[in-house]
Amino acid sequence: MSSDHVELRVPASGAYVSVLRTATAGLAARLDFTLDDIEDLRIAVDEACAVLLPLADADARLTARFDLEPGSLQVAVSVPSDATEPPSRNTFAWTVLTALAGDVEASVDDGRVTLTLRKTLAVNPG
Repeated sequence: MSSDHVELRVPASGAYVSVLRTATAGLAARLDFTLDDIEDLRIAVDEACAVLLPLADADARLTARFDLEPGSLQVAVSVPSDATEPPSRNTFAWTVLTALAGDVEASVDDGRVTLTLRKTLAVNPG
């Protein structure tokens, strides 16, 4: 499989986070992630949204871009915001994100706050 990209935009409201969780699970399953890894990613996307939604501008849209590579799923969740700094790495939410997703980055660029999560399939030795 070559790389695929999927992008979803939903209103920046907690009522729509379940759509992103479901998409995350479906795409991770397509990459043959384990059930535990799929659940970790679903929770990580939920947590990323919980961090970003309070920062979102009024009437904003939450965007999730999924980049699928063989053995790897990257999810970049972003909202338009007037925040000038990315979310703090010294929070319980950040600890949860890194425990569940592995590699996590935060950025602020062009009026958008983005959390990028990357999960890679574990390689079974032997």
